[in-house]
Amino acid sequence: MKPAATNPSPLGSDASPGITTRDLKLWYGKFQALKGINVDIKKGIITSLIGPSGCGKTTLLRCFNRVNERYGNVTTQGEIKLLGKNIYDPDVSLIELRKCVGMVFQRPNPLPLSVYENVVFGLRIHDDQQLRKSDLDDAVEKALTEVGLWSDLKDRLDTKAITLQLEQQQKLCIARLLPLKPEIILMDEPCSALDVNGTRAIEELMFTLKGRYTIVIVTHNMAQARRASDECMFMLMGELVEHTRTEQMFITPTNPKTAEYIEGRYG
Repeated sequence: MKPAATNPSPLGSDASPGITTRDLKLWYGKFQALKGINVDIKKGIITSLIGPSGCGKTTLLRCFNRVNERYGNVTTQGEIKLLGKNIYDPDVSLIELRKCVGMVFQRPNPLPLSVYENVVFGLRIHDDQQLRKSDLDDAVEKALTEVGLWSDLKDRLDTKAITLQLEQQQKLCIARLLPLKPEIILMDEPCSALDVNGTRAIEELMFTLKGRYTIVIVTHNMAQARRASDECMFMLMGELVEHTRTEQMFITPTNPKTAEYIEGRYG
């Protein structure tokens, strides 16, 4: 599939909601993992996805950049719109989509290259034009500054990324996305491999990025969901049970199943 010549971005107008799904269903073989998900995720805020293991959180997250399609025997039905554009339209390029929708995984996965080459890797892959060294240098400084790493690493850009502390590696993985100018950043348990200080650092980074980016985070940590997100979605057995402001969900959930999960009765 190739993007339309007049509009190479797979995303739509900035006036549209960040992410919208309608009757979204997904099967792994004969197992139905998502059951008619309808949701509107606002632009520029942090939305957390919570629920017990196997409820469909990560599957839903991976739908937003169509990563699920990498796995065999996956069937998807329904509609997903990012900024008003249906990502299943025939003119949507998966390469362009995944530039616009970046993803951060549970464990940091920096490339076995230098810090510098990690940050510019996406630009080298995706940019058709020969970028000048000065352009790459600027991109590295801007991205590392944005994630709070520039002062620590500006004299260590040739250092192998895999030798950094885990917290720095995870920040670097986020920095790696930014030169591609994503609209949306997906985070799948981004703090699960980090200690308390590392978790705090990533959460503080999320706060600085929100507004410029729409952030969706999967977490099993109820305290993290409560303190780090603006809105919260509770899922159970492939269904979206409740979606509301985080404070409201944790204080006065409307669904008894949500209350039971938050109170630790299962999960």
